[in-house]
Amino acid sequence: MSATEHAPTASEYIVHHLGHLSTKHQASIVDFSIFNMDTIFWSIFCGVVGSLVLWLAARKATSGVPGRFQAAVEILVEMVEEQSKGIVHGDRSFIAPLALTVFVWVALMNSLDFLPVDLFSGLFAFFHVEHLFPHHRVVPTADLNGTIGISFGVLLLMLYYSVKIKGLGGFLHELVSAPFGIKMAPFNLILQVIEFAAKTVSLGMRLFGNMFAGELLFLLIALLGAMATPFGVIGHTIAGSIWAIFHILIVFLQAFIFMMLTLVYIGQAHDAH
Repeated sequence: MSATEHAPTASEYIVHHLGHLSTKHQASIVDFSIFNMDTIFWSIFCGVVGSLVLWLAARKATSGVPGRFQAAVEILVEMVEEQSKGIVHGDRSFIAPLALTVFVWVALMNSLDFLPVDLFSGLFAFFHVEHLFPHHRVVPTADLNGTIGISFGVLLLMLYYSVKIKGLGGFLHELVSAPFGIKMAPFNLILQVIEFAAKTVSLGMRLFGNMFAGELLFLLIALLGAMATPFGVIGHTIAGSIWAIFHILIVFLQAFIFMMLTLVYIGQAHDAH
């Protein structure tokens, strides 16, 4: 480190680690022309890995005594099948695999939070490419753009199944007649729009809030270890270990909740008000 350089302060360290590798600088709160390339890359990466894992399980499945890998996947599939059976009343040939895909995909994206917070910045510095990656965030679900994007996909599925099950006319009639009757059509339509918007936003915000808080806490624990004192090192080790163990529950619980809410919202699209 040269004389002109200085170690970042705690706030600079956190702000740097919470920055995204974006296509351009964001000058306003909402700018749909900006793409967070790290979120896109890791989302696709987890999707490919999840698909590969499930494909390998299906390819190696046998009718005899299953191995540990096959047994674990079968338990997961049966769990998702039972949940979808109790929530969605109708054809589940697409919905159950969809729920399984959502759970595995979100769980893998959440699990990226277990990687050391300085892993990639250290790798970029080691290979002297840090100028190409001034910022890099690994966890896609800690980015509101990523979670809202997934929940927007769930919104499209809600609308699709509403039209598929009830017909276009039936769905439009429900928008203006439920819940207070056709005489209150304008108010019914406003409530229905608010309901769809609230489901979409809350679904994405819930996952984002939990994963962002977990990521921020890992950064604070990392700063504790940077104190380079016996208290800091011991506190960092103990706090980091405890939070990592507890975070395992959060990672899979949030994936399960996201999957369950997806099933609930699609199941509601099958039911008439």
